[in-house]
Amino acid sequence: MMTWFDLLEGLRLVVSGTMNLVATPMLIYFLVINTSLLVLMCLAGWEFWHQSRRKGYAGSEQAVASQLGQGVSVVVPSYNEEVVIVTSVQALLALRFARHEVIVVDDGSTDATYEKLRGAFDLVCVQREVPDDLTTRGGIIDVHVPRDGRTRLVVVRKESSGRSDSINVGINAGIEPLVVFIDADSILEPDALVAVTKPFADDPMRVVATGGGVIRAVNGCKIVDGRMVEVKLSEPWLVRIQVVEYLRAFMLGRSGWSRFGALILISGAFGMFRRDVLVEVGGLDPDSIGEDFELVMRIHRHMIRKRRDYRVHFVAEPVSWTEVPVTAKVLRSQRKRWHRGLWETLWKYRGMLLNPRYGRIWLVALPYYWAFELIAPFWEFVGFVLVVLGFALGVVSTQYALLFMVVAYGYATLVTLVAMAIEELSFHKYPHWRDLGAILFASVLENLGYRQTTAWWRLEGWWASLRGKKQVWGTMTRQGFGDDSHAVTTLRGDV
Repeated sequence: MMTWFDLLEGLRLVVSGTMNLVATPMLIYFLVINTSLLVLMCLAGWEFWHQSRRKGYAGSEQAVASQLGQGVSVVVPSYNEEVVIVTSVQALLALRFARHEVIVVDDGSTDATYEKLRGAFDLVCVQREVPDDLTTRGGIIDVHVPRDGRTRLVVVRKESSGRSDSINVGINAGIEPLVVFIDADSILEPDALVAVTKPFADDPMRVVATGGGVIRAVNGCKIVDGRMVEVKLSEPWLVRIQVVEYLRAFMLGRSGWSRFGALILISGAFGMFRRDVLVEVGGLDPDSIGEDFELVMRIHRHMIRKRRDYRVHFVAEPVSWTEVPVTAKVLRSQRKRWHRGLWETLWKYRGMLLNPRYGRIWLVALPYYWAFELIAPFWEFVGFVLVVLGFALGVVSTQYALLFMVVAYGYATLVTLVAMAIEELSFHKYPHWRDLGAILFASVLENLGYRQTTAWWRLEGWWASLRGKKQVWGTMTRQGFGDDSHAVTTLRGDV
């Protein structure tokens, strides 16, 4: 009869054998991934320095006043956004830009989203035909505009068919040559459109898309009439750790890849595209889980196959603020969906991997995403468990355990701290020393259970996709902005 001692000895042999195989590869993996992040950080720092040199003669004020520049259609897909929708639309209409329109697409909301808009902007129904440049699924119910006719706001009500299809409807309804997608729970800086349209103005023939700047967590900040008036950290440490994640992801990832000329991911929270290119590629894919990533990949493939010279840029300035999950349940759903979308998009475009036809995309960007974005949670979770369990069973030496922690987590923390230092020197968004201290502490706290837990959640999303499990949109709790900050509602969202 097998005893507990036998089971323990068997486990010890399994862990020992596994560690003999993976001990060195694990160290090399974490050393390479953290070094690659450091390289991306250096590229990002160079990008910030390059853009800061141009600020003095960038012509921002002329861009605000000129009617000759390209106009922008700001598309806001909305589903049960009654808590934030009015404040969000007010802020978008007040953006400093010469010519922009705001198109709200109400995707069959079951709350008071439309009633809030109608009351705030005195909407009236109009007989307006929406073109069918992009194929859509949800039928349009009606179109509304402000009674005074001066405010450039269009509200399209449609049958519920999802966020991506709602954006496609908004693209059809837009009349400007540039299109921005933004979620209703996001707040933009006053000059956001000026900053993000700059690459299009500098190189109108080649630039087809721009990533909408560094996206930050709005939780805890003070918003008045859709304007950020005070930047503060939210109290929950779960939110503070996400602040660190967002800084690292956008500071290192997007900026570095843009400088290298291989940006393949633009956040769905804020991205700008040429309307004609969106129509060429067929708009967003309603069946895709990672619709933002999938769209940019499709644009790259389309432009390269057509042998057209093009550029996809990332604007390094912080221009967008968005709510992040405040509960572990919502955060879990979000990370599962993100990683599932990453896997399904990479698999869909696997033909571009190691295909010389696609230049830097196949040579660097896609191998990096496969090796260090897709596979990372596996090594993150399994490596930590093996080392801790092996140390407890006496098959992993103290020296190796310490070396693993230094390479996997100490090095990662150092890279994060350097990234935060670059961000603070460049933009200085957090005015209080206590906030900076909290962010520093959160960058250390992130390694003590948070990274391992989110790694497991990401593996759950990957496994669900491999099993063919149907993706179900989760719920996102909105805190609201400004005077409505006390209100809470639950709705379908990008989780």
